[in-house]
Amino acid sequence: MYFLKLILKGLSALLLLLILIYPYHTTTAQMPADTIVEADHQPTTDSRKFNSITEQINERFTPFVDGLASVLFWDPFAAAGVYDQQVYDTQGKPVTDTEGKPVKAPLKLIVLWLMAGGLFFTVYLRFINIRAFRHSIGLIMGKHDKPGSSGEVSHFQALTTALSATVGLGNIAGVAIAISIGGPGATLWMIMAGLLGMSLKFSECTLGLKYRTIDKDGRVSGGAMYYLREGLARKGLGKLGWFLAVLFSIMVIGGSVGGGNMLQANQAFEQFASFFPQVDDFGFWYGIVMAVLVGLVIVGGIRSIARVTSRIVPVMALIYVTASMIIILMNIQQAPHVLSLIWNGAFEAEAMRGGFIGVLIFGFQRGAFSNEAGVGSASIAHAAARTSEPVSEGIVSLLEPFVDTVIICTMTAMVIIFSGVYEQGQGIQGVQLTSAAYASVFSWFPYVLLVAVTLFAFSTMISWSYYGMKGFDFLFGGLSQKLFGSRNYSNQLFNLLFLLCIVIGTSSNLGPVMDFSDMMVLCMAFPNLLGLFILAPEVRRDMKKYWQQHRAIKSADKA
Repeated sequence: MYFLKLILKGLSALLLLLILIYPYHTTTAQMPADTIVEADHQPTTDSRKFNSITEQINERFTPFVDGLASVLFWDPFAAAGVYDQQVYDTQGKPVTDTEGKPVKAPLKLIVLWLMAGGLFFTVYLRFINIRAFRHSIGLIMGKHDKPGSSGEVSHFQALTTALSATVGLGNIAGVAIAISIGGPGATLWMIMAGLLGMSLKFSECTLGLKYRTIDKDGRVSGGAMYYLREGLARKGLGKLGWFLAVLFSIMVIGGSVGGGNMLQANQAFEQFASFFPQVDDFGFWYGIVMAVLVGLVIVGGIRSIARVTSRIVPVMALIYVTASMIIILMNIQQAPHVLSLIWNGAFEAEAMRGGFIGVLIFGFQRGAFSNEAGVGSASIAHAAARTSEPVSEGIVSLLEPFVDTVIICTMTAMVIIFSGVYEQGQGIQGVQLTSAAYASVFSWFPYVLLVAVTLFAFSTMISWSYYGMKGFDFLFGGLSQKLFGSRNYSNQLFNLLFLLCIVIGTSSNLGPVMDFSDMMVLCMAFPNLLGLFILAPEVRRDMKKYWQQHRAIKSADKA
């Protein structure tokens, strides 16, 4: 009954907000016949007003986007004159995009930062990504569960919640871009990037659960902001910890409403409209439907989100992998040739500009948004797991980059390579390139991809809503508690804003706004990784202690 009232309140408030903004959304294509002007006349007042507002918002955000890009995407090697950013084809000619602009693959600062983290933790933790893989399977199957452990969701539900946030459009569009630029050899480096990400994910999720807090009602709050604040305070770096925690919280809110919401909703509608052009002018109503569906899930908090993701993630992964395997099996006779292309292409000079760089840039830039290793967002979901052992949850989390990148992203790459569409990909890229690969086998297969894209976007939104809400709670939950006697008011306020942003994302073209929010996801890696480097010795100590206890239990069972 409580949730029903909450849903009704939320939907009522959303409806009120939508009524207020709807007049600004209306365009000439959606106006009644007697108000539509001729093509050679000026737009109506409402249309001009909406366009003016959109342009003003874009203009305001453009400097922020440019400023962030200059830092995140700065190439120190090109700045030193030791690396050429331009991508060349096999004839040595500069590659250009569909608009005739040169395609460049800079070694961006954010990519180097994430790569440094992945390499460091993989070596420092003695290849935990490989050593703990089998044990992680046993954990999600419940073989090592301890009855009575605190938390809100199971190991498997925490995994699927985090996976639903990572498995998104980056698995389709990002991989297609890497293959179209780097060629088949990009696949091998993409897999390596996923394997390195497993160690990063283990570290941040171990700390996320270790420093979580549980209130009197059993609700869990955890994630990077908590281990940045508490973990660094234990090392005498309290002020730095507070600064990094607040910075991370601001960024996770921005990433949530942008990259985890408006961008997903916008791209999902664009794909839907590409299949059904007659709905091209109904982005507003598509957003309404999506907002209601998302609202029905997120109003119940992490438990409701986990129940949905534990069902939807296996289904969408099965649909996508099965469809991909059908295409691969129908072209299986090309397997030796394709494997040769992947292996040889990964180490050729031409491929190094597109393969290694293409994946670590176009892959890691989009891949950080895809598997989120080093970003710190997944630690928020895993903090809610029912366990008293932080390392065990860290071990569960290392499966995410494996499933997200090594399996699903590789499936995308293999479909594109086996179908051969990347060779005729001039003028198409991203989801369209993947769609063309699907259509090369069965003309109706792109509709399967449409279903997958929609599910990917929906699942990403519901999980990122939780991430953003926890960041919002970290900053404003205490204030809400003081003013209203409950943190729930600030949480539901964020949820309403999140739902509103879905409608904005599907009904407007706020490019710079979404670019800015997307970059916020990448920005999260700076405070998160800095904290992880400082807390690395603590992670290794906890890991060693866990393995000692695990071996002792196994020895006792055998005896």
